[in-house]
This record gives sequence, C-alpha cells and structure tokens, in this order.
Amino acid sequence: MMRGNDHRFDQTLDDRVWRRPFHLRAACDEDAPAVIALIERCFSDYPGCVIDLPGLDADLPRVASHFAARQGRFWVAERMDAKEAAVAAGKGRIVGCIGHVPLEEPGLFELKRLYVHPSARRMGLASLLAERIERTVSDLGGREIRLWSDTRFRKAHAFYLARGYFRTGRTRELHDPSNTTEYEFVKYLEDQPTDS
Repeated sequence: MMRGNDHRFDQTLDDRVWRRPFHLRAACDEDAPAVIALIERCFSDYPGCVIDLPGLDADLPRVASHFAARQGRFWVAERMDAKEAAVAAGKGRIVGCIGHVPLEEPGLFELKRLYVHPSARRMGLASLLAERIERTVSDLGGREIRLWSDTRFRKAHAFYLARGYFRTGRTRELHDPSNTTEYEFVKYLEDQPTDS
C-alpha cells in the first residue's frame, strides 16, 4: 500500500494520468458497460439502490457523448498490474469514474458520478479522481464545485468533507425506483470575498 508522497502523480500526458496501480483517462462510449457494472456494484452495498435505465441514469449508455454534449468531461480509472502498465492504455479493468458539467452560472460546475469499486478503495483513487475534476474546473476558470450525494452514502460524505466540501443544508428527492434523497455539497476553489 502506498503512503505519504507515494501518492503523487507519476506521469501526466494529455488527458492520461498514472498513479500506480491506476490509470486515469478520458472515457469513451465503449466504456459504458463497464461503467454501468461499476455503479451497479457500488449500489449493491445499499439495499434498494438500483440503476434506473432508461430513466434517471439514461446518460450511462453513452456516457462520454452525454457529458461532451453538456460541455463536460467524464473519466474512468483502470486498475493495471505491473505487466499491464507496460502496454497500451485501455487494457485495465475500470474501477473508478467521475465527471463534471458546467452549471448555468459562470464559474459553477457540478461533480457527477464519483464511484470507486470496493476492491480499489482506501488506495487514493477517489482522491485522484477528485483532484482531476478540481484541477480541470480550476483550469476552466471555475470557482465553485457542487455535487449531490445520496443520503445513504455516508462514507462518501466523510470523503467530501475531508476534501473541503461542505453540506449546504439543501436536499432533493429524485422520485426514482431507489427512492433517493440527496444532500448538496459545495467546495470553493478560490478565496471568496468577505463582507467588511
């Protein structure tokens, strides 16, 4: 298990990022079956939590195209062993994903679909994914990231709080087959003006 400074980026090339044993890359629509399987596996830890196709989760079958059409991006993380890391990208098993889209107000973005397979947790992958979004949004001039998280996902809430997000107190009900209620979280990417 890596610790301390071993969690730094080993190599960055364009949209590809390596952090042993993970490879982060821009998703393509062909990744959709693996992304759906990943999310289904994550949901399986929560009784009654299911994928809603073709309803609420209708973006998933063409996930890369969907995010691109909304001027956003979607990434997947693959797990590579030592031999796989030496070959071309796209050969590993997808064990994580994340996306972002801009909101109507300039400078505001929404973080969407941060999921990590249970076998890849506690290894820095969620942080790698969140760092990718935060850096990308900052590079785009973003000043604030918002996200919504199912009230059942308590470990995810602790992760967001540890990364500097805070709960706004707002909730929303999705009226979906999972009977989802979500909390809103926000993170400011730059110092906000204070009232004097």
